[in-house]
Amino acid sequence: MNPYILATLLFGLGLGTTITFASSHWLLAWMGLEINTLAIIPLMAQHHHPRAVEATTKYFLTQATAAAMLLFASTTNAWLTGQWDIQQMSHPFPLTLITLALALKIGLAPMHTWLPEVLQGLDLTTGLVLSTWQKLAPFALLLQIQNVNPTILVTLGLASTLVGGWGGLNQTQLRKVLAYSSIAHLGWMILILQYSPSLTLLALLTYFVMTFSTFLVFKLNKSTSINALAISWTKAPILTSLTPLVLLSLGGLPPLTGFMPKWLILQELAKQDLAPLATLAALSALLSLYFYLRISYAMTLTMSPNNLTGVTPWRFSSPQLTLPLAIATTATISLL
Repeated sequence: MNPYILATLLFGLGLGTTITFASSHWLLAWMGLEINTLAIIPLMAQHHHPRAVEATTKYFLTQATAAAMLLFASTTNAWLTGQWDIQQMSHPFPLTLITLALALKIGLAPMHTWLPEVLQGLDLTTGLVLSTWQKLAPFALLLQIQNVNPTILVTLGLASTLVGGWGGLNQTQLRKVLAYSSIAHLGWMILILQYSPSLTLLALLTYFVMTFSTFLVFKLNKSTSINALAISWTKAPILTSLTPLVLLSLGGLPPLTGFMPKWLILQELAKQDLAPLATLAALSALLSLYFYLRISYAMTLTMSPNNLTGVTPWRFSSPQLTLPLAIATTATISLL
């Protein structure tokens, strides 16, 4: 892709999110989300592969639907209450509709089915942008809406943690596993959104660091399926020995970084007298842990056939990839 076009699209991507961040009016927030969607679509379809085009189409349709729902809900709110302000939402109908629209935008269960399909059709770099940057704007709106019915958020959150756990068990494709992992993590964030917004932000931040690290590892290995990971010893030996720690951090095992948000969220839920909810969420984390363990097993505990041709590339790996990878991996393992 032409660097000028790429720069323009990345600028659009940043601009859309920034507009949504800065807006207090629903129309402006909607406009930011639309700019954001329109900027990432050419990035998704840049490889002109049938899978990429299909993924882009699916993504466009879901995002357009969610944006239309959001616009409809905000105009309905303005019609019912005369208010366009994001923080002055009071009527339950537009509030519920907007929550569901934003849930569809970030891929919370039960509106999650597009996310694994779309992520599977993209390359790892665009997939990383989709899993991290594209979640920021809807989250900024979710954090700003007051008076949402807690039952809706708790239902969405619990459904997402369970679906994210169950869905990933059966997958052999890494991008689909990462998509289900994303759904589960978003579920944890939504679960605590009503009770402690700062914990939601902490969970989002740690999720970003861990996902960044995981995507970069798979990009360096050029692996897209669990089978391809078995020969990653020969491609990047040092990296391969660290990757299970990154994956287990995603799963939330102490003493790694990923344990911190889960620990604090469970503590907060227990404080709010929601012990059964906390128990269910903790049990759903075990499901995710199983498939992370399976990937770790494929990477480090299986003996791969020794192919000497694959040994050379890792010595000359690109510095622009290895520095962010080193920072992200260190953060993922030792920020607790």
